[in-house]
Order: sequence, then structure tokens, then C-alpha cells
Amino acid sequence: MAGREDGNRQQETPAGAGPAWAEELLEHLRPAGRDVRRVVAWLSGAVRGSVALQDAAGNLIAGNRLPLDEDLVTDITAGRIASAAWESRERHLRLVRVEHPSHACVLAVSRETPFDRRASDVVTHTAQVIEVLLAARESTAAGHRLRRATSDLRLAILQLLMVEDTVAARRVAAGLWPGLLDADTACVYVVESDPAVRDRIAEECLDSTGEEALVVRCPAMDGHVIVVSPRDAAREALRSLVGRHPDLFLGGSVRQGLARTATAYGQAVSALAVAHFRPDKTAVYAERTHPERLMDPVALRGWTSRVLRPLDTLPHHTRAELLATNRLGLEFTAVNAAKVLGVSRNTVRARMERVEGLLGTDFADLTVRAVVHLALNTQIGLPDAHLASDTGNPGLRLSDLLSGPAVRTWAQDLLGRLDADARNPRRTLRTWIAAGGNAERAAQTLGVHAQTVREHVRSAEPVLERQLLAAGTDLYEVVLAHLAVGDLDVPDFHRHD
Repeated sequence: MAGREDGNRQQETPAGAGPAWAEELLEHLRPAGRDVRRVVAWLSGAVRGSVALQDAAGNLIAGNRLPLDEDLVTDITAGRIASAAWESRERHLRLVRVEHPSHACVLAVSRETPFDRRASDVVTHTAQVIEVLLAARESTAAGHRLRRATSDLRLAILQLLMVEDTVAARRVAAGLWPGLLDADTACVYVVESDPAVRDRIAEECLDSTGEEALVVRCPAMDGHVIVVSPRDAAREALRSLVGRHPDLFLGGSVRQGLARTATAYGQAVSALAVAHFRPDKTAVYAERTHPERLMDPVALRGWTSRVLRPLDTLPHHTRAELLATNRLGLEFTAVNAAKVLGVSRNTVRARMERVEGLLGTDFADLTVRAVVHLALNTQIGLPDAHLASDTGNPGLRLSDLLSGPAVRTWAQDLLGRLDADARNPRRTLRTWIAAGGNAERAAQTLGVHAQTVREHVRSAEPVLERQLLAAGTDLYEVVLAHLAVGDLDVPDFHRHD
């Protein structure tokens, strides 16, 4: 009856006699053939019957469902009996217990003719092979779950570092990787690969660094692997890895405090862009002269404290959350910042809008973004206990900081590199910045095509040695240079600057 109509009777020719069927069965234990469903299908053909593999709850694992006595199945899966046989004039049924790492199963075989010695042996040995395959599958699944949990934990640690919560990051890391984040500083590296092979590259990064670095699959960029390494040996290990694979690229940061992991990550991404043009496919962020280093440090800290003072009324954890989110949100897109932080993009935008409101600013203005970016990155160096009173001259404004001779000389030298180009990309760049980085609006002002604006801005990147079309530190430094030479107006932070 059931045996005549069940669809898993796929093979009409039984397996060979004697050891031939055993050899065929053992073939299913080879790595390329480990599939329970294929074994069940093979058994169906080998005994000219219908086969079902089901668990104690009646869920079909492989084969086609057979009408089975529930009490008999329960006795077998509960271990009260190991096997059972039942027959009628139309059907002969054999049930065998199959051990499973988490629960027992029943292998049921139905055929129209009685079970002879050979058919019984085939069923018994097939049950043993299925036990091995189920155990292997369970072990593999457990390994996958463990690797996924470990990967999620590494990402959680990175996200804590990105929001400057080094205490919590160390606490989480200590459980699985003791001593990993004991150092006060680290370098961040980004390895770029084809997204299809990233998982394998991430494992190779773990092997190359001896698990003495935090290796994370970047949640924002499918082809990126982020490596946070407190130890210098990781650089050469990763260089060697890139050298062995023709399609890998490596960007690295300079050494930064753990609280500045987000800054180091931005440096590594910037260096990665340069690595694409290097013969060895690697680059380390160039430690060039930054405008804030040319300013009076005491005056800069005082100005920063005053600009960010509206945030001081917030609870400490809220303030820290807003500062960290805005620092990343200004460095990257809201979408990518959200992926790195493990929150929604709406959360990132809401936090940035809250800071906009508190500071009385508009982040659509590139000059505002550059100034707030300067304040946020300077703030990292300020003590957690905020200054009760301003440091230095309370009347000092950003225009005063930018008008210092060292800053002005740096800005003139930087932007002066564009003066030799007859197309006047300096004017295009200034107009593009004033238009909020919008090529269409800048093109309308200049009376040219938007593509011309983009080409001028893109051509300025290698001359200035900075990425401009992607938001971040490079662009904001160029904006500050325009403010310093007076090509753009310093934004008005009413009441604060």
C-alpha cells in the first residue's frame, strides 16, 4: 500500500549483493557525500522499499512519511525497545532506533516483500551510518553556532571601543581573550577582500595574528575585516597575508589610545584608499601636520569646552553616547556609522539632530560639520571631569585660533597646491564646499556641468593628498584651511563661539 505509492522509491535496481552494498553505503561517509537525505534515498533503492526518518515528535527528517503506530514509535525513541517489525499480507515494516546527539529518531522501512537477511543487514547498517551523519551534522552546527557567537562578541567589543567605553570593552574581552586589551594604545587595520571570500580571510587574519588582536568582520562594508591590535607584530603578519593573496589590500592607522579607536578606524580606511595605488597593496596613515596641532593647545581646549558646554547638562552616559555617535556620524555616513555602532540609522540621525539642536547648528553646512568635528576630536583629550571654568581667554573665538601665523601658513601652503591648475579647481572646491558638497548646486553657481564639478574635486584629491568626496577628517581639514585663509566664512555658533 504505502510502499507502492511513496515517492522516495527512487532506484529500481537494488544494490549489489554481498560487500557491494556495504561499499556503496560507506561512500556516504566521505566528506563529499555526507547527506542524510541521500542515504535514505539510497536505502529506499537498496531494499526496494519506502523509507522515512522521523524524530520523536513526528517531524520528518528525510524520506517520505509512512503510517506508523505512535505508541510503537514512542517506545523506540524512549529507549524501551531498540527495534520492531510488523507485517501484513500487503506490507512489511521494520523500525530501528537511530541515536541522535539531542534526541532519538526512528528509521522506518516499508516494503511489499518480507525482509530477508540481506535487507535486514542493510537497514541495520544504514541506521548506524545515519547516526554518524547526524552526530557530525550536530557537531558542525554547534561549531557554527560557537563561531557565530564568538564573532558577535568580537563585534560587541569593537562597538564598545568605538563609543570610547574601554572599561566595558576590556571586561567583555577578558572572559575569552585575557590580556587582549590590557595595553593603553592600539593600531587599527582594515583588510579589504572580495566579499565572497571575506569569512576565509577573517579566519586567516585570526591565524596570522595568533588571536592576539581583535578581528571583526566589518558590519558596514561587506569586503572589510577590521583588526584592532595592541601589538606591533600584527602589522607584519597582515602585510604577509596581503602578499600571499593578489586581491587583498591593507590600510593601517597610527598608534592611538583605545578611546580613539573610532579615529584610528577612520585613519585605516583613509590609508586603505591609498593602498590601492601602492605596489605592495598596503599603506599606513601618513602622520602629517594637522591644523589643530598648530593651535595653542590651552586655547583650543578652552574653546572646545565652551562649544560643547550645552551638552554638559546631560547625564554622563547620554552625553558620552551623543559625543561618540556624532563623532562617527561626521566621519562616515549615517548608515555606515549605524552598522558600526550596532544601532539603526534613525538612531544615529536622531542623536545627531539632538546635538545640532543643543549647539544651535546645522550639519548640512560643511563648515559647521568641520568645526564640530574639530571640537569633538579635541574633546577626546579633555578630562572626563569637565572644566568648571573656561581655560584661557574666555573671549577667544575659533577665528582667533585659525588666524594664528602657523595655521595660516599651513592653510596657504595646502590650498596653494591647486593654483598651478589652469582649470581653477580651487574656486570649484570652494564653491562645492559652500554648497554643502552638492555638485549640482555648485554647478549652478559656477555655470558649469555637475560632472565638471565632480571631476575638479576628484582631481584635487591627489594634489592635496586627501579624500574629498567621502566625508571625514580629510575633507574637514580642507574646509578648515579655507576658513583659515578667509575663503569661507567661519560659521556662527551663537552663544558658544
